[in-house]
Amino acid sequence: MNPHIRHPRDPRQSVCGIPAADVQRWETEHPPRIDYTCEDCYTLLPEASRPDDATHPTGDATLIDTLRQIVANRQHAKINGVIVDIWSASVTVLIWDNIRDDKRQRLLTLPSHELILRCVAIYTRVNAKANKP
Repeated sequence: MNPHIRHPRDPRQSVCGIPAADVQRWETEHPPRIDYTCEDCYTLLPEASRPDDATHPTGDATLIDTLRQIVANRQHAKINGVIVDIWSASVTVLIWDNIRDDKRQRLLTLPSHELILRCVAIYTRVNAKANKP
């Protein structure tokens, strides 16, 4: 059974309308994970329904400029249907600025959300090695 998200205005009901008494498990992680949360709950959230702030096809290098703008404005944005937070944007820009051109071209072959996730994974690995005693 998928967990449900508690309705922001009515704690006796989930976002998708199921009464709280009928829900066996609530999703408590913030933000909720799409693969783990009730799909109806997830798609009815206000952030999920807002229009994209930017769209970038695969291979479009202007994605990095949009990420720089997110960092500069200190405001999350929705890119290609995925909400990108400030930390993810800043880490992606940091990794992008410090890798070689051939690696940049390989990253550009990925969709925007996968490019961001790959940069976050690189940052995590590098940071974990640096903090190891």
